[in-house]
Amino acid sequence: FVKTECPWASYALFEARDSIGGTWDLFRYPGIRSDSDMFTLGFSFRPWQGEKSIADGESILQYIKDTAAEEGIDRKIRFGHKIISADWSSADSLWRITAERSSSGEQFELTAGFLYSCTGYYRYDHGYQPEFAGLEDFQGAVIHPQQWPADLDYVDKNVVVIGSGATAVTLVPSLARTAKHVTMLQRSPTYIATLPAKNPIANSLRKYLPNKVSGPTIRWMLALQTQAFYTLSKRRPEFVKKTLLKEVTKRLPDGYDVEKNFTPSYNPWDQRVCVVPNGDLFKAMRAGSAEVVTDTIDTFTKQGVLLNSGTELPADIVVTATGLELLFLGGIELAVDGEQVDIGSKLTYKGMMLEGVPNLGVAIGYTNASWTLKCELTCAYICRLLNRMHDDGYSQCTPKNSDGAMAPEPLLDLTSGYVQRSAGLLPKQGSRFPWKVYQSYVRDYPSLKFSKLNDGAMQFSGSKNFGQAGSTPAKTGASR
Repeated sequence: FVKTECPWASYALFEARDSIGGTWDLFRYPGIRSDSDMFTLGFSFRPWQGEKSIADGESILQYIKDTAAEEGIDRKIRFGHKIISADWSSADSLWRITAERSSSGEQFELTAGFLYSCTGYYRYDHGYQPEFAGLEDFQGAVIHPQQWPADLDYVDKNVVVIGSGATAVTLVPSLARTAKHVTMLQRSPTYIATLPAKNPIANSLRKYLPNKVSGPTIRWMLALQTQAFYTLSKRRPEFVKKTLLKEVTKRLPDGYDVEKNFTPSYNPWDQRVCVVPNGDLFKAMRAGSAEVVTDTIDTFTKQGVLLNSGTELPADIVVTATGLELLFLGGIELAVDGEQVDIGSKLTYKGMMLEGVPNLGVAIGYTNASWTLKCELTCAYICRLLNRMHDDGYSQCTPKNSDGAMAPEPLLDLTSGYVQRSAGLLPKQGSRFPWKVYQSYVRDYPSLKFSKLNDGAMQFSGSKNFGQAGSTPAKTGASR
């Protein structure tokens, strides 16, 4: 977006890791795939061409690499460079940034006129690992999906996967193809929806329409479909719950205890609804190579996991798909004029900037739809701000909240454990525009693409010609 919408700007990208791809390069566990369709998770300027809409991680990683190479973005990335801190100077209208070279640990400083964080909000170095009694007694292997060993041999092994989220329901059918037996052990169930791996309507449109027509048509069709499902879930939760459970029941043997193992205590979309392509999880269960057990752990034993019901699950390998940890801005220490920014106390402006923090953008995607949909809108809006400052001679843009009485609300509207554990690390949202995050592509599209920039909250200031040498927009973080 900077390249096409702000051709006057120079920019640099800093990536802490040594390779491109972010999530899709970091996570290497068996069966890793998207849980959103690739027609909306992919880039609008280079539509997804794969046959499957629910795609495997290797294909997604290659798509990211090919896109970066085609656009020349890969040549702008400084790999192995981690941003440690950023301090905004109002006097100079510059970010003073401290970066570190991963290879040597050497730190150096640089300046930028605008900082845009693409780090997501998950911690990369480790996931969430709860404490388990007796873990030291277990004689098998304990693996977290975020650090999956390339040489792990699970063929003909008993595997217990602890968890019930997207990672667990992805892992289980994949492991079950060659493992002796796989058990998904959960404290409580998750809503699961079966979708076709290949979208027949999308593939038909691509067959008969040119890419410039089929790409945006499919993208909008699926974005609207996802939004409709989310809205229906919020307005008629019992109907959606009944529909989802009816589909699950159809895919399991007669008499299976759906109430115990697949009926959550919460409503659909209070937490994310997990997707299984072509019902692969249920196929593995019907084949007898996988099962779901709803119980709590008493202790690990030498040979497996003892449950509070008294049942012991034999295990050669235990996979702790117990969630992720949140980390905003990739852990960058943020300051304005030397004063540390308390991120947890700040409101987000349109879900992409922080109140009182100048010239900082943050790419945060949707929780109820494809991440990329919101990120592309954010990129477009940031480019509008950059052009406004460049054209009108401003050097600073700062969202300012004049309503001190507005009550803050959590940024993410989910009750999931990973959100609740780390909610204090994230900024908040307000109760009304432009401080409220609506989680709606339909609402955000016109607002972020076409609404006026002078909305009463965004303040432009400074007189330096934005974009001159020494005022380089810089991006940090991994691609998502």
